[in-house]
Amino acid sequence: MRVKIHHEGTNIILVLLVILLIINIPLWLYTTPIALPITITSISAVLWLLVVNFFRSPRRKFVGNRENVVVASADGKVVALERTFEDEYLHREVIQLSVFMSIFNVHANWFPVDGEVVYSKHHSGRFMAAWLPKSSTENERSTVVIRTKDGKEILMRQVAGAMARRIVTYAQPGVEASIEDHMGFIKFGSRIDLYLPLDTEIKVKIGDVTTGGVTEVARLKPSENA
Repeated sequence: MRVKIHHEGTNIILVLLVILLIINIPLWLYTTPIALPITITSISAVLWLLVVNFFRSPRRKFVGNRENVVVASADGKVVALERTFEDEYLHREVIQLSVFMSIFNVHANWFPVDGEVVYSKHHSGRFMAAWLPKSSTENERSTVVIRTKDGKEILMRQVAGAMARRIVTYAQPGVEASIEDHMGFIKFGSRIDLYLPLDTEIKVKIGDVTTGGVTEVARLKPSENA
């Protein structure tokens, strides 16, 4: 799969590079012993590479049967899989499937299903650790609902974490959703919640590692009139 840098991180990467050069060049010119500039430059290189890794923007293609499939919306680890009541849009009991992204994961987010975006709303909030259950309703977050071709509504929520300070959501009502397309980006540690119908067949378990746009996490029950 081809990997490039996400446009959300281009300026951050360039600014950080300039700052690190300003710090490191004088060290090499004027500091002795040489052990100090070697140490600082090594730390700077690791920091810069971590930020570059964070802002990777891989283009991925799902291989398999796309009919009724639900794919992971993010790289990370499954941290919640439970029955809950969704009260912002669906107003019914659903299965919540949550994936936590560490700072080492790609933070681009993919659409979980093919369909059409019918709802998108950003909510201001707190910045608690993203793995806490309360973060889904109290942290800064963005809610998006996609309606599949047979009428099922799948809700996904981008949740900011303790380090995240900006959620970017490209998905807006009327936009066509494809599991191969990015629907948004979260800058630094965070999670994605998916809210699925109770009759959905779940394909993952707590602790499983997911790849956004690739891992099949669930399969929706076919509509009776499909």
